[in-house]
Amino acid sequence: MGDQGAGRHQPLFTLATEQHGVVSTRQLASLGYTRSSASKAHRVGRLRRIHRGVYAVGHRDLDWEGWAMAAVLACVPVARHGHPPVASHLTAGWLWGLLRFRPETPHVTVPGAQPHRRPRFVVHGGSLIDRDIAEQDRIPVTSLARTLLDLATVLSAGALGTAIERADKQGIFDLRAIDDVLNRAGRHNGAGRLREAADLYRPDLATTRSGLERRFRKLVRGAGLPEPAMNYVVAGMELDAYFETERFVVELDVYGTHGDPGSFERDRLREDELLLRRIEVMRITDTRLEREPRATIERVAAHLERRRRELAPGPP
Repeated sequence: MGDQGAGRHQPLFTLATEQHGVVSTRQLASLGYTRSSASKAHRVGRLRRIHRGVYAVGHRDLDWEGWAMAAVLACVPVARHGHPPVASHLTAGWLWGLLRFRPETPHVTVPGAQPHRRPRFVVHGGSLIDRDIAEQDRIPVTSLARTLLDLATVLSAGALGTAIERADKQGIFDLRAIDDVLNRAGRHNGAGRLREAADLYRPDLATTRSGLERRFRKLVRGAGLPEPAMNYVVAGMELDAYFETERFVVELDVYGTHGDPGSFERDRLREDELLLRRIEVMRITDTRLEREPRATIERVAAHLERRRRELAPGPP
């Protein structure tokens, strides 16, 4: 192709670059390509058909993002209710950085469509409004809140909790947006599970102040243990997690926050004062909870059972 030909096709190359190497027939028409010229470009290898109405531009293989964008473009002709199709579910979860593993098959939500599987991608129906639509890596995608709602239908409770933790660590988790999505969710299959997972981040009488405390509280719930009072005050001392019936405290320590001599001494004085009140203390570090969550919670459960036996009324 000469310089003149390259210049004529530059808008196509620019658009394809912005869309991870793919374009739709509608976009080709908007750039002035007739059906005949598009067919010619296909014959000479400038365009390669990916899906019906979607082409890869040039000879390079598409990356994962290109296949995701191609699936979105392939669904534009069937979209209804004024909103375009967007990447969703597992695809959106990966684009938002919420998943450990990248899904192989793209997922797309198409407003007004019936759920079905097409060759190489999955179509979900759904009703979306403007604030349910965002963009990640130049790909139209469901908003973070809507993505979490959809993920709640395909992930386990534990994996959903991990996805929310990842969003929280990125600083993009917004409880108000979650509530907005849940208020509009109706009978969406993921509503109940998302509401339960989001409750761990909701300020209430058991307010937690750190990700470590939220993690501990979630593990306690998952193990079926009684709910501790978080940041509970006894005799002027604030306790991280207090099991009142068992008179048992779990103190959650982050490495480096109790390393100075003053903090070390104060912690021991607190524990001595609590023992005088028949309250026992167990310390759990962030490293231990991260590396051995199951074993750690099993030890908490064992201590609670022991305390119940010790505090049970003896024979008259």
